[in-house]
Amino acid sequence: MNTPFQRRLIHLAVAGACGILSTHAHAQAGAPATAGAEPGDARQAGQEATPADPATAPVPPSSTVVVSGSRIAARGFTQPTPTTSLTAADFDKAAKPNMFESLVELPALQGSTGRTTNTFSTSSGIQGLSSLSLRGLGTIRTLTLLDGQRVVGANVTGITDVSQFPQLLVKRVDVVTGGASASYGSDAIGGVVNFITDKKFAGFKANVSGGMTKYDDDKSGTLQAAWGKGFVNGRLHVTASGEFTKQNGIDSPGFGEVGANGRTWYNNPALQESTRAMQAAGAPRYRSIVHAQHVQYAKYGLITAGPLRGTAFGPGGTPYPFEYGTDCVGNFCIGGDRSGSVGAGTNLAMNFKRQVAYGRVSWDLDGNNEIYATVNWAQVKSAFSPNPGAAKQGNLSIRCDNAFLPASVAAGCAAGYPDGVMPVGTANAQFPANINVHPTRTQRRFVVGADGRFALLGRDWSYDAYAEHGENTTVIHVRDITLNRRYNFAIDAVRDPATGQVVCRSAEARAAGCQPVNIFGDVPIDLAGWHYIAPRNGPMQHTDSSQDVASININGELAQGWAGPVSMAFGAEYRREKYAVHGDPYGAGVAYESPYGPSHPFDPTLSATGDNWFAGNYHNGQGSFNVKEAYVELNIPFLKSATWGEANLNIADREEKYSTAGHARAWKIGATWKTPVDGLRLRAVSSADVRAPNLSELYAAMTVTNQAVNNAQGSSIQIQQRNVGNPNLKPEKARNNSFGVVLSQPGWARNASLSVDYFDIKVKNVISSLNPQQEVDLCYGGNQEVCAAVSIDGPAGTNYVLAQSFNFASLHTRGVDIEGAWRVNMGDYGMPGSVTLRGLATRTIHAISDPGVPGTTPSEGAGNMTGATPKWKAMLSQSWDGLLGGKAGLTLTERWISSGVFNNEYIECQTNCPLPTAAHPTIYDNHMPGAVYIDLGGTWNFSKGVTAYFKVDNLADRDPVLVPQTNLSLALNPAIYDAVGRTYRAGVRMTF
Repeated sequence: MNTPFQRRLIHLAVAGACGILSTHAHAQAGAPATAGAEPGDARQAGQEATPADPATAPVPPSSTVVVSGSRIAARGFTQPTPTTSLTAADFDKAAKPNMFESLVELPALQGSTGRTTNTFSTSSGIQGLSSLSLRGLGTIRTLTLLDGQRVVGANVTGITDVSQFPQLLVKRVDVVTGGASASYGSDAIGGVVNFITDKKFAGFKANVSGGMTKYDDDKSGTLQAAWGKGFVNGRLHVTASGEFTKQNGIDSPGFGEVGANGRTWYNNPALQESTRAMQAAGAPRYRSIVHAQHVQYAKYGLITAGPLRGTAFGPGGTPYPFEYGTDCVGNFCIGGDRSGSVGAGTNLAMNFKRQVAYGRVSWDLDGNNEIYATVNWAQVKSAFSPNPGAAKQGNLSIRCDNAFLPASVAAGCAAGYPDGVMPVGTANAQFPANINVHPTRTQRRFVVGADGRFALLGRDWSYDAYAEHGENTTVIHVRDITLNRRYNFAIDAVRDPATGQVVCRSAEARAAGCQPVNIFGDVPIDLAGWHYIAPRNGPMQHTDSSQDVASININGELAQGWAGPVSMAFGAEYRREKYAVHGDPYGAGVAYESPYGPSHPFDPTLSATGDNWFAGNYHNGQGSFNVKEAYVELNIPFLKSATWGEANLNIADREEKYSTAGHARAWKIGATWKTPVDGLRLRAVSSADVRAPNLSELYAAMTVTNQAVNNAQGSSIQIQQRNVGNPNLKPEKARNNSFGVVLSQPGWARNASLSVDYFDIKVKNVISSLNPQQEVDLCYGGNQEVCAAVSIDGPAGTNYVLAQSFNFASLHTRGVDIEGAWRVNMGDYGMPGSVTLRGLATRTIHAISDPGVPGTTPSEGAGNMTGATPKWKAMLSQSWDGLLGGKAGLTLTERWISSGVFNNEYIECQTNCPLPTAAHPTIYDNHMPGAVYIDLGGTWNFSKGVTAYFKVDNLADRDPVLVPQTNLSLALNPAIYDAVGRTYRAGVRMTF
């Protein structure tokens, strides 16, 4: 550890002030249920009729257990898969406007997406998704369930959007930090997150809150209400809830080295790349600099080469000498004129609105069986700006007779450029509006089912059967964005010799309505020209996804063994997923025009095959698959001895048949041993887990994004990254091993619990693709197979890299989870209330990704601070409840991220550096600092049913750590660092 404070944090974690463990054990010690749960306790049973105070209620001997890491329900069953549970009380203390924002702070959750991630993206389609990722393995390898049931994906990748869940009725969330494919099916390689609702909620409750940051932005408001009541002597039960959340986001400050709304931490960081000659002389390839100035463009235009190099354009188009700054190497200088920088223009947080309506109706057929139906409607809207203007990095070819050039520049051009063309770069700050993206996701989900108990061969069995139909419609609109070819036609302006008017040079473009546009200087764009290059009907993608599921699960006791009951769960499921996506004609191509809305006349000067927009070129596609699967799981107690303790074996097998990917199999074998040592239990599990290719990977319509890559000479080139699906993909296969030690309130520490679990996950046949720079580097390195997908030597606007997924990669991650809790009754010390110390920590030892392509090497992601997996991620909390006569409570939380590196594959050196390679570049300084965030919250009970609360996140207003890039960008990693700053929230909860 790098600081004494960090060392103390880890010491506390290991000492037991770190985690969430057994409620049953807490019950014996009088700890509240909010301290969490360890698999196998009564509070995780999910039983509908719970005592008013579960913290003190005894567990009936006949209670059965249903935990998210297993389908088994049996007396005394302690399943081996580590599971962390958070209750509604835990989320109340976190006081977030969205339950998702609380979950992503758990150390095991790494790489999740939310409204502060992907704010730079125009075309990815995942903007605004609140999706969970365990172990940094990605959202597609974490299975997120609602009441143990699948939920229709909010994206063609199949990932769910937690913001579409009915959150006020959630009474518990189980986070299974291990492979669970044998129990729940595909996608559970990283684990399972299961949201469990209160199905028999009775009464009324509501939550009203508001918040804002220190900088008077990202203002938010939340309104939630739920009602439930029994009718017909309790046989008919109706539950309904409605939720609304609005977060205004943090808007773009525009151009230049400036932070949003008074934030002072942005300083134009960049990775400056040295020349080949400098590298041959022993200089590192990359050097991290601040106050960087890009030399390929200026705010209102810059001539980038030739005799007029360094001529920029100012007010009214007046030319002036551009200030380059100092230490100019490659694409960057330090200092100089930074007014045209675009990095700060990305939104720090999206404008975000969620609306959810949920209802459940159940009818008790008798005392043991019910039938039910649920309906959920949810809509999540986002809005953000990925960047200001539309920077052209010195790749515009401007002719010397351009009508908008000042006379002095036109004369110098004619004299100094023999071919009559000079290169110009611009940030296009003249544009009247920034590019803005508007995703809207609407879910409609219907479930009918039955659950209950029945007797068979003298034994009790339980069942749960349901059928689900879910639909999700995603519409993404991009506005104020340009069509590349129209832009090029519009800026190539000349004077009509007959009329003297400025017109587009191309007669074909003029016939199609071309209007000239002046990009030289701070000159407002004529609206006719703006509407020509940026038509109001901007890029559009309309996606319809649907999911149909029929499932049945049965469990019970097969026989009474000598060490306890032998229990079994078994079941079958059928699932069908399909999607269809349509883009606008300019993006998808005129031959595949969208059926949504009226047809638009197609400009013959544009490409009929699409990809005409600066970004957001959405293409058309469709696909479907179905899967039939069955599983069986057994729990076999095999040891029960006063001398040796108690032990059980848990085994499961699942067989799956995909219509696309063929056969897949998942299994697990695990065991737990309650040792004769007081409070000590050991657990271990090994599982084979699978993830079948999703609809996007199989059938994704081509999407095109604009990127910049460096060629063999180190020059930056704008390219199109073209992503397309592969219908020949096979399932990913994982091997997941874990071993844990659990110390649950021994006699010598009745108020303390601790668990330490080691995990090791290997995934092969990983569906993956290389990034554009990797492909370009491999191509220049001589890999002809990769070169077939690379074209970067053509004219501007024609260069591209084709990105298609294959089963050639592998992943390997291993580490340690530490969880614990310690509770003190302050009455023993003459003070009021009780204090609970809790926390969680995850140490990622390795997170290795192997592209599996000849010429590439594995890379280590643990501690890579540009990724999602720091070496240490910890969360500690100290709660003092029952203050001031039981009316008040305070909670202090520390979130810690350890320091790391920019990239583990970089070689750090200052002089005498080895020659860099594509796999191992050299860098001057490879260190990235960590971060500690402190949150403070409190409650005040006005009456039995009314509680006011407040919360301050990032109390010290710690600035985010900047992550420099090879191009000027926002240079943040919100997957690791807080990008928003100090945030205040307050609200009132009511329960009647």
